[in-house]
Amino acid sequence: MLKKLVCLPVVAAGFSAACAAAPLTVVVFPRGNQDAMTNAYVAPFRKATGSEVTVYSYDGETAELREMTAAKKTTWDVMQVETRTLELGCESGLFEKIDPKKIEQLGNLVPGSVSECGVANFMWSQAIAYNTTAVHGKLQSWADFWDLKRFPGKRGLRRSAKYTLEIALMADGVAPHDVYRVLATPEGVDRAFRKLDQIKADVVWWEAAPQPALFLEANKVAMSSSYTLYVDREIRHGKPIALAWNGSIYDFDHLAIPNGSPNAASAYRFINFASRPDRQKAFADEILYAPVNMKALATLSPARLEMTPSTSAHRKVALPLNIPFWIQYGPQLEARFAKWAPEVVRQEVEDHDDSPPVNGPGAEHDHDHGGSHAH
Repeated sequence: MLKKLVCLPVVAAGFSAACAAAPLTVVVFPRGNQDAMTNAYVAPFRKATGSEVTVYSYDGETAELREMTAAKKTTWDVMQVETRTLELGCESGLFEKIDPKKIEQLGNLVPGSVSECGVANFMWSQAIAYNTTAVHGKLQSWADFWDLKRFPGKRGLRRSAKYTLEIALMADGVAPHDVYRVLATPEGVDRAFRKLDQIKADVVWWEAAPQPALFLEANKVAMSSSYTLYVDREIRHGKPIALAWNGSIYDFDHLAIPNGSPNAASAYRFINFASRPDRQKAFADEILYAPVNMKALATLSPARLEMTPSTSAHRKVALPLNIPFWIQYGPQLEARFAKWAPEVVRQEVEDHDDSPPVNGPGAEHDHDHGGSHAH
């Protein structure tokens, strides 16, 4: 559902600031994400084009959009959505099909950025994070993560089948490009659980995105799977944490055009504006997600590129998260995992900042089931 309406204070000369007159409506995730979208995309677009833009924030639910499209009374023009929402919404007719010929930056976007109904806005990732004071040597892979003899200490893994089963298969020697083929078979699922059995007694399970960084800093674990932007913040603050990118898992957030948008041409114009290298760089400067325009990557510092999942070096050794696989197999795999996994002892995370790192005010875009919307 929609959370709140924000009418931007930036007004191009000769245009009214009244919300009722806005010809373009953009719906995004809230708080820090919304601030970043506004500062990097919406306000500059408004200034450059003279267009009035109304910005709503929402919690990722699509019930209101379904009602609008069913009644053929759509009033939204651009939506920020996660891949699962995009896949299901595209299949059910909630979003317009994207015409690749209308995407001006098509040749500059990382592979997978343009899909049937969306254009990626940024990339995020899970990788291996480890405490460099607790781990003697350099972790290189999930096989190292499983090596209790060479690298003793507790391990952190997300308490879900998604991500964790993929990780277990990669630790068992399955190449990233073969993971979902193997995991789609009963034998592959059994193989993943057998691999998890090997370290089950040494795992500290996490559920909220900020927890791995907190556990690493507190020496509750020596290493953990982690959303990279959270440990990015800790590394920037000088904490003894490093990342290993082999076998990292990545996905995108997207911009989509709701079916029946009254301003589809302007929506394409906005998406093209947001995909430009300078705007992608501006967004990355606001909030620590990864640009998907490769020309924007060329403008980042070497230190920032080391922490960015969308570089060619990091993507080459990574696994793209397969959301259609999880839509099909997720319920049965999560049910089996829930029976297999031990109960979580609730960690002391009530007082942590549950927001992803921004280069400004706090945020709430959380790639975790505990956040405002879930991947």
